[in-house]
Amino acid sequence: MTLLSELTSFGGFLGGIPALARRRVTLAEGAATLGQRLRSRGANLLGTVERAYAAGAERPYGALMRAAGCTPSDVGARIESDGVEAALRELREAGVWISFEEFKGNRPIVRGSLSLQTRPADFDNTSARRYLATSTGGSTGAARRVLMDVDFLEAKKASHVVAQEAHGLADVPLAIWAEIPPGHGLEASLVQSILHGNVRRWFTPTWGSIGDAAGRFRLATQVAVKVARAAGVPIPAPEHLPFDRASVIVRWVEEMLRTHGRCAVRAHVSKALRIALAAREMGVSLAGLTISSGGEPPTDAKVREITSTGARFLANYYFMEAGPIGFACTDGVDATDLHFMADHLALITAPREVGAFGIEVGAFHVTTLLPSAPKLLLNVELDDYGELECRRCACPFGALGFDVHLRNVRSFSKLTGEGVTLVGSDMERIVESELPARFGGSALDYQLREEEDDRGFTRLTLLVHPRIALDDEGAVLAHVHGELSRMGGAAAVSRNIWEQAGTLRLRREAPRMSERGKMRLLVAKGTD
Repeated sequence: MTLLSELTSFGGFLGGIPALARRRVTLAEGAATLGQRLRSRGANLLGTVERAYAAGAERPYGALMRAAGCTPSDVGARIESDGVEAALRELREAGVWISFEEFKGNRPIVRGSLSLQTRPADFDNTSARRYLATSTGGSTGAARRVLMDVDFLEAKKASHVVAQEAHGLADVPLAIWAEIPPGHGLEASLVQSILHGNVRRWFTPTWGSIGDAAGRFRLATQVAVKVARAAGVPIPAPEHLPFDRASVIVRWVEEMLRTHGRCAVRAHVSKALRIALAAREMGVSLAGLTISSGGEPPTDAKVREITSTGARFLANYYFMEAGPIGFACTDGVDATDLHFMADHLALITAPREVGAFGIEVGAFHVTTLLPSAPKLLLNVELDDYGELECRRCACPFGALGFDVHLRNVRSFSKLTGEGVTLVGSDMERIVESELPARFGGSALDYQLREEEDDRGFTRLTLLVHPRIALDDEGAVLAHVHGELSRMGGAAAVSRNIWEQAGTLRLRREAPRMSERGKMRLLVAKGTD
């Protein structure tokens, strides 16, 4: 997009904040909205299909549907007879779906004689007009542009109100430790402040200098905060807080517990772990604190460390292009139990071979159902998988009819740490080609393993065979960080966060073989 169009859209985003601020949503209104959406899923899916088809044969979905000989009326008939998910599965079997790599624009769509190169903008909802354009992914190839659209923020109010009320968090003081754009901190602080007015502090580990790439987002954030405040939204300004200063949040929690008895913190899982460890070192009990987390898998070790301080832990699952995918169940079987947000999304699974990690998974494929969604997604493969089950429960979401649960959600193509991710294929290139070329040996002498250290932090451990002569082990890690910086996009962001947190480490050890005698370059947790 041109700079003028971006500025025009951002101006529309700022201009839409006052109306967004005026529209408060009660629990009854939110519950009624979600119930109506659940009852309208079939009609809403047909609307998505019609918009996709109307975009024309030059756009991905129109081309795929025409190649499959499929029309919206065909899909409508299948929805009517067998339901939403059955219709989506039939579409996928006919070739109407988008792989994770195709969605990123890293690989052309090829279905029989059809070959179509995509761009991230091909999946934008063209009706979106009032947005702040951020980005995610894009460690190689084109970055995925994410539209923080005013209309979609309005649509998401209902589920956020129900989730906050379900967990008793609507009226407790809240601190958010989340990055400014392209992170989700602005959206989280803005929506929460509008709905409940309880965000007391907003901390960000990234800041950026005015004049560099990150500076553009910093400036946009500052302007948006001022506009929101002028509209009466009690949103705090972001405060720079590096990882090694989690004690600042502990002191804030201590004060809130003393004066209010309860409080909450929203932070990625590893940030939450840092808060818990800081509290333990300071001798502070976190009983009365609720920590809401996402961004990376809540492993048993991490959750155990967090809850050992007395804090309550809630997991959530977001996809920036599609909004909330899952909210924690109050009657869950474990800490990873989530209610799938079927009011605005549909989800099916399909087998996927993951070459980088040597496994096969049932990959999630999502479809957006609301016309306000900033991305038009129709059977788009996420790089996530997990357990999917239909189960009634006694929690508020269950009472509304949300009976699809997700558990143990993991990424199949990304290495995750500190709430940021990097596509595994990017690291595969570094490990397989760059390191042997620079330090000697072959791809059989290097292996990257996703592990947890003795404190529960996710670390990326680079195994280097002892036979490789190294004058300076630090030079190997510096070379990896340098390669990530040169990639730009999300890779550069990952490098910034991981270097600060010490996520990447080196161990002199022979790479390990799988049970079948294969040596994988990348080994994610749980894939040995």
